Amino acid sequence: MSASVSTRPVKPRSAWKTVVTLAVIGLITVWAGVGVGADLGDIIDNWGNATGKLIQLMQPDYWFFPETVDAILETLQMAVIATAIGAAISFPLSFAASRVTNPNRPLLTVVRGIMNVVRAVPDLLYAAVLVAVVGTGALSGILALIVFNVGIIVKLVSEALDSVDRGPQEAALAAGGTWIAADRSAVAPQIFPAFVSQSLYTLELNVRASAVIGLVGAGGLGMLIDNVRTFYKYHQLSLIILEILVIVLALELISSWARRKLVG
Repeated sequence: MSASVSTRPVKPRSAWKTVVTLAVIGLITVWAGVGVGADLGDIIDNWGNATGKLIQLMQPDYWFFPETVDAILETLQMAVIATAIGAAISFPLSFAASRVTNPNRPLLTVVRGIMNVVRAVPDLLYAAVLVAVVGTGALSGILALIVFNVGIIVKLVSEALDSVDRGPQEAALAAGGTWIAADRSAVAPQIFPAFVSQSLYTLELNVRASAVIGLVGAGGLGMLIDNVRTFYKYHQLSLIILEILVIVLALELISSWARRKLVG
């Protein structure tokens, strides 16, 4: 009996549904393109100008490397500091933002609402505001990255908390423990590997983000990028892009190694 059920042929999907879906997606894309005034003819009209810049970007000026060392070190220092402080702030906030570890519904709603606002604002806007508040330099960049990190880590870790095994926590509560004690002893050990993994991921993001927020004066390689871009030094800009690529790849390798050692 079971064999006859398992060999039952699968009803083929209707081709017209796929065609309709693709047509709807195509119409929405065209509508969006017309709405923003996108004109592919501009690419052809400006191709000659773009070719010269692309050729310069393909030829990095390696003699410019000594002048980028300080900016690279500042970028890495900003990323490490922001990750450490952001992760330290995010760990308790993640417990307050999870319905599994926070039984206080009003507090849960407030924390989640604040985190939604934090994530809704782009890191570049944070940097622009903080530059106006504390001035140009690394400090404004670090503060912007910390806020950026808290929004990401709390979101990812609180979602991981929502899916943990609640058995040990319920046992701790049944034994007379408080919610804080139950979360610390029964839930925190389960979530710690995910917390470490997400923190390492934000370290990689910080290096990329620092190259962007520096464009508004928030320190790091971004400020150097803005300087060479202003004077159309695309050979030097190409070297900076290459350095960012190398740093991100190196951090990815280090993060993967650390995850294997710490998370398993």
